[in-house]
Amino acid sequence: MSDVTPHRRIMVVVAHPDDMEFGAGGTVARLAREGKEIVLVQCTSGDKGTNRRDLTPEELAREREDEEREACRRLGVSEIVFLRMPDGELMPDLAFRERIVRQIRAYRPDIVITHDPFRPYALHPDHRAVGITTIDAVYPTARDPLYFPQHLAEGLEPHKVAELWLFGTQYPDLYVDISETLDLKIAALAAHQSQIHDIEELAQRVRERAAEIGAERGLRYAEAFKVITLRR
Repeated sequence: MSDVTPHRRIMVVVAHPDDMEFGAGGTVARLAREGKEIVLVQCTSGDKGTNRRDLTPEELAREREDEEREACRRLGVSEIVFLRMPDGELMPDLAFRERIVRQIRAYRPDIVITHDPFRPYALHPDHRAVGITTIDAVYPTARDPLYFPQHLAEGLEPHKVAELWLFGTQYPDLYVDISETLDLKIAALAAHQSQIHDIEELAQRVRERAAEIGAERGLRYAEAFKVITLRR
């Protein structure tokens, strides 16, 4: 099986712990197997993602960060950056964009993977905020030196990303065969014990969904993305 992409550096930007795993876990595991360098930018630590009342947001955030570290270990992610922004309160403003641009200029990825903010009825506001902020950070902000000139003083040079991959999209044009890494996706999801209480039931749903996507391209299991090419 040939590599998914010739590019080497991948950045995944998501709203909550487990978003990467649900949206692109099989693809991330395959990219890691192919020797790609993968960094996860985790915007919130999911500090409100529970129906329990015996946990503080700080306690839940620590638990979910530990779960994310284990999930990334299982997938082969090289590094995690926790931005620790408030769960449920993300806004696509310039302050948020600066934080994403900073990571892009620091890690200089070829590909950035994130939520598709344009999908109709994408209900979670954090998903929409992360998707649109990341897209705006990639183009044109991270590319052009007059945006956030303080970065230059810190040694962070402008950077042009080659491709954006949007998951959870209505109009995919890239189908990634995850037949050999679906079990790793499920194993990574199983690390999120604070969120997932019946892993067998979830695993069945994940397999069914991956099979539905794969059937569109004659693959056993797949994940799908909308690709926006920015650098050739």
